[in-house]
Amino acid sequence: MAARITLESLLQRDPVHIHALLTLSGIAFEEHRVRDAAMYALTAMSHLPADGGLVVDAAMMLLRVGETVAVRDCLDHPVLSNTSDGSVLMGLATLRKMLGEHREALTLFNQAAAAGMGTIDFRFQRALELIFNGQMDDAEAELKICLRLEPSFGRGALALTRLRKQTLEKNHLDDLRGRLQEVEKGTEDHAALEFAVYKELEDTQRYDLAWEALARGNAILYARHQHDPDYERHLFGNLIRRCTPQFLQDADVVHEGPQPIFIIGMPRSGTTLLDRVLGNHSQVVSAGELDDFGLQLRWVADHRTTLDEYVLERLPDLDYAELGRRYLERTQWRAQGARFFIDKLPRNWMIAGLIHRALPQARILNLVRDPMDVCFSNFRALLGDTFPWSYDMHALAAHYKQYRRVLAHWHAAMPGQILDVPYNELTRDPEAMAHKVLDYCGLEWEPGCVDITRNKAAVATLSMSQVREPIHTRFFEEWRNYEQQLQPLREAIAELPI
Repeated sequence: MAARITLESLLQRDPVHIHALLTLSGIAFEEHRVRDAAMYALTAMSHLPADGGLVVDAAMMLLRVGETVAVRDCLDHPVLSNTSDGSVLMGLATLRKMLGEHREALTLFNQAAAAGMGTIDFRFQRALELIFNGQMDDAEAELKICLRLEPSFGRGALALTRLRKQTLEKNHLDDLRGRLQEVEKGTEDHAALEFAVYKELEDTQRYDLAWEALARGNAILYARHQHDPDYERHLFGNLIRRCTPQFLQDADVVHEGPQPIFIIGMPRSGTTLLDRVLGNHSQVVSAGELDDFGLQLRWVADHRTTLDEYVLERLPDLDYAELGRRYLERTQWRAQGARFFIDKLPRNWMIAGLIHRALPQARILNLVRDPMDVCFSNFRALLGDTFPWSYDMHALAAHYKQYRRVLAHWHAAMPGQILDVPYNELTRDPEAMAHKVLDYCGLEWEPGCVDITRNKAAVATLSMSQVREPIHTRFFEEWRNYEQQLQPLREAIAELPI
C-alpha cells in the first residue's frame, strides 16, 4: 500500500514515468485490479523510450493483462529492429512464443544465441522451440548441453527422452539412474527424472518397473501442491446453478469479421489432432492454445482469476457483449484473412457457456475420449503446476467427473451449441468425422484436411510427435499395460458421485 501511494504521488509529478507505470501495473494486478493494471501498462506503452529492455518489460505486462494487439505494437518498436542485446532478444523470443508465433520465436532465440546467450534456462527454452518447430536433432544437441551444465536438470532429461522412442539397445536409463542419485529429493527435478525413467522403461516394455517410477514421480508432484477436489466440486456446482438456460441466452449482438472455432476437452483428449485437421482447411487458421477469452473475462470481471467464487458472484453483472467484442479485437488478427481461426485451449470447457453467451457466432468443439485412456494419458504426462489434479488417481478421477458434469450441463442448458467429437471416430474414420465437423462449422468439404502430415505449422503440445505422423489408432487402451495398478482409478471413475 505504501509503495503504491508513493508511486501514485510520483505519477502526479511525472505522468509518464515508465518505471512507476509498470510497477503500478504489477501492483494493481496482484491486487486483482486488472483494469487498472491494463491502464497503467497501456499508458507506459504510449510513452516508451528507446530502451529495448523497457519495451520488453512493458510488452510482458501487456501480455499478462491480455492486451495482445498492444504487445505486437511493442514488438514493432524501432529500437528493437536491429538490437544485438542477448537478453532483449531472449525477451522478444519469449514474447513471440507466448503469442504462439513459434517460427518467429525460434529465429529470435537463434539470434540471442549468436549474441552470446548461453544460460541453462536460455538453452532449455531454445531447445523446446526447436522441438516445436520439428528440429529434433538440434534440440537433442541443446538438451545434452543443458544436462552437462546441470546434471540434475530433470526437465531437460525428460524432454530429451521424449524426443524419440527408446530401445533396449539404445536408451538413457543408466544415465538417468545416475542423475537420480545426485538430484535433491522431493523437487520438481526429482519428479521429472522419475517421469523420464518411466518413459524409457515403458518404451522397452518393462512395465512393472515403469509403473514404480511413474508412481514415485506423481507422488512427489502431488505432495508439492495444495489441491482440494472438494473445492472443485463445490465451485463447478455453483457454476452450474448460476448458468441456467435463461442466463446462457447469447448476447444480442452480431460480431463482424473472422470468427473463432473453440476446441475444448480434457487435456490429452485429441484436441491437437483435431486442430491439425481443421487447420488444413483453406478458410481456417490455427492460432494455437490461446488464453485470450479467459484474459478478457478477467478484465470484464476486474479480477485476476478466470474462475473462482468471486467471478461466479459477478456473472450476472458482466457485460457479455463487451466481453465478446474485446476478445475479438485482440484475436482477429490471427485469422490472417481467413474466415475462421482456431482457439484451442482444452480447459475452456469450464467456461464454454460464457463463451457462447459472449460470442454467439463462435463454434465450440468438445473432444471426447475414453475415460481410462484420457485419464491415464494425463497421469503419465507431467503437465505442470496448473494441473495438480493430474498427479493423484483419486483427484484425477474427481476432476474428470467434474468435466463430464459441466459438459452435460452445457449440452442440456444450450442444446446444439457444442459438438462432441469422439476421439475414436476421429482416428478410426477421420474423413467421416471431418465431414461432420466441417458441416457444423459451416465449411465446405476439402479432401486434404485429413492428411495431417501436410500441415507444417509448429506444434507446442505433448502431441508434437504424433501429429506429424498420419492419423492412426495406436493410442487406444495403452493403460492396459498397467491394468492392475490402475484399478483404483477405474473404481474412482465408476464410483465418484457427479
